[in-house]
Amino acid sequence: NLHIFFEIVFFTSEQIFVIFFWPHGHEDLQGVLAQEVLMPKLNEASYIAASYVKFLESAGARVVPVMIDQTPEEYKTLFNSINGLTTSGYARAAKIFYDLAIDANQRGDYFPVWGTCLGFEQLTVLTSGKNLLVNTNTSNIPLHLDFTNDSRLFKGFPAELMKDLASEPLTANVHKWSISTHETNEELNNFYKVLSTNTDGRVEFVSTMEAYDYPIYGVQWHPEKNAFEWRKPYIPHSSSAVKTTFYTAEFFVNEARKNLHRFNSEEDERQALIYNYSPVYTQLNSSFEQNYYF
Repeated sequence: NLHIFFEIVFFTSEQIFVIFFWPHGHEDLQGVLAQEVLMPKLNEASYIAASYVKFLESAGARVVPVMIDQTPEEYKTLFNSINGLTTSGYARAAKIFYDLAIDANQRGDYFPVWGTCLGFEQLTVLTSGKNLLVNTNTSNIPLHLDFTNDSRLFKGFPAELMKDLASEPLTANVHKWSISTHETNEELNNFYKVLSTNTDGRVEFVSTMEAYDYPIYGVQWHPEKNAFEWRKPYIPHSSSAVKTTFYTAEFFVNEARKNLHRFNSEEDERQALIYNYSPVYTQLNSSFEQNYYF
């Protein structure tokens, strides 16, 4: 739900997901956005899909959940110590962290930002200041990637895997809104390089992008689902699909190693880790296999 800041409403069950990275010493810690539960119960006001946690842990990172409904001052403190985002005021918090990330990178403080699916869409809104999304028939479908440019993101992927990504439906798409490749917004086009496109047969849309001058990345597809979600038939689980999960995660974590933010103490770090919570098997109550609830 993006109506709090830009009055944009997405009627979808997709996970809103933006990651901000940071290491502590030689150990990578990564923050993951918590999302509001539609029908909250006691101690279950927000959640994080466990697949996102596993996705990052598979590349050697540890995860810190970023809770909802913090003040701007708390978010700024969080940015300076661990780097994170929230959800109830998702767009408001995203704007705060996005601006802090831009400022940090301009000062030489390398601060990577990642957006998946609705996080991708949120990045386009934050960069352009407008809702430029168009409706596409791309809900619950695997697609190959039509690569358009060289990139930092895919540079380390094996050649055989890149070939498979270009020819096989290895990316799970769970979205109803997209950025058309014909979008002419100057702010958006000057900020992001299009790395891959796709089409629903009617609209050609951007599926992967990275900023020219900042470590900011967006994917309209879900790299984490291939290895960790099993409930939907459109999620690919082939060897190449799972390799896509792990090579994408490895890229994220390697970007995180370039950032030097850290907690003030090891005790603060221990208290913030996802290890203080237990994932819950959701049975048939969610599209995710497991969720963390807060």
